[in-house]
Amino acid sequence: MAELKYLTGFGNEFATEDPRCPGALPEGQNNPQVCPYGLYAEQLSGSAFTCPRPANKRSWLYRILPSVRHKPFAPVEQGALTHNWDEAEPEPNQLRWLPFTVPKANEKKIDFVTGLHTLCGAGDARSRNGLAIHVYTCNTSMIDRCFNNSDGDFLIVPQLGVLLITTEFGKMMVEPNETCVVQQGMRFSVEVFGETRGYILEVFGAHFELPDLGPIGANGLANPRDFLVPTAWYEDRKVPNGYTVINKYQGKMFAAQQDFSPFNVVAWHGNYTPYKYNLTNFMVINCVEFDHADPSIFTVLTAKSTRPGVAIADFVIFPPRWGVANNTFRPPYYHRNCMSEFMGLIKGHYEAKAEGFQPGGGSLHSIMTPHGPDADCFEKSSQADLKPERVADGTMAFMFESSFSMAVTKWGLDTCKRLDKNYYKCWEPIKSHFNPNWKPSSK
Repeated sequence: MAELKYLTGFGNEFATEDPRCPGALPEGQNNPQVCPYGLYAEQLSGSAFTCPRPANKRSWLYRILPSVRHKPFAPVEQGALTHNWDEAEPEPNQLRWLPFTVPKANEKKIDFVTGLHTLCGAGDARSRNGLAIHVYTCNTSMIDRCFNNSDGDFLIVPQLGVLLITTEFGKMMVEPNETCVVQQGMRFSVEVFGETRGYILEVFGAHFELPDLGPIGANGLANPRDFLVPTAWYEDRKVPNGYTVINKYQGKMFAAQQDFSPFNVVAWHGNYTPYKYNLTNFMVINCVEFDHADPSIFTVLTAKSTRPGVAIADFVIFPPRWGVANNTFRPPYYHRNCMSEFMGLIKGHYEAKAEGFQPGGGSLHSIMTPHGPDADCFEKSSQADLKPERVADGTMAFMFESSFSMAVTKWGLDTCKRLDKNYYKCWEPIKSHFNPNWKPSSK
């Protein structure tokens, strides 16, 4: 296929039309009596009409047929996707998962939607406040099927395999070490090229935005210009045997049939769009003298709650960088947190857990559950020569952090068969170094 083209910027007002139909965007108004090329005008609203202008999200789509033309939705098989946070007892222990298993295509063909598995979450899509963390494992492309999430935004983090995501706004190619966001209500289909695996952070009731920079100033972290938005692309394709629109609504799965492709948007304009971001573009801020800056300095995107400074969810990465802090234990410190921390690994290894925490796996340290470096990491780092060193080269770990106390699903605790029951043992060899006769060295 031809190289994909993108628009640049985060949250911009964009305007794009498929070059096969120049002039498809109406001039001077959104909803003319007759649209160019005989298209239908359709608005997709990502916020209430009356939201303040900085938070007002909407796009106008000019399409061959409106999305309303479909048969009624009917319930379909749920699979391992759920919003039932009461199906298993609360689990306060440190949890770690081995890499999630990707089914072999010669055994069973699984596409992106049927390969969705909910790991943990909290809150409620109906009251528009909460989140869910899913993994996807698949081996085949979606054919004459698309997905529509009525509950919230999907932040997708590929770990194994490339995703070609076709949306109503155009196409995005998303590779490991990139992330993309498909916002609430946007229809999309996923093409894969072999065994494929990754992570999804879903938020209800808020959209992802760039974190405030405060004293950092005007530049740094994820810069707006590095976000890419697809350009308009359409197909005018009849599907006599039926095209399936899958809709996740209030945590349940439904499907409707129609006889045409939903990717029939010839032109669009607005600021409510899907987008992608390459994690290597992240401008790392770090400590240059002593101690640790809080890991919030590694936040790529945040979905804010109504409480100032408290997020429904943050997407945080731990990219390659220099470690130069003097007289400092440089790996992450031991910690108990009022937030929930889910960690994933895209490639390489994580500095505080060189063994056991593997790409394609994950860990969950729930609210006030203690965690930190394993015994080996502590001993080596306590005696290391504190010269400037590269940290995390060839690796990329990330964290989904939330103010919600998350419940783990039955699939995550049992069905997936990937829970590492020996995780706690990595801290068992930690020994006491207490010396009651210690005296400060004379200077």
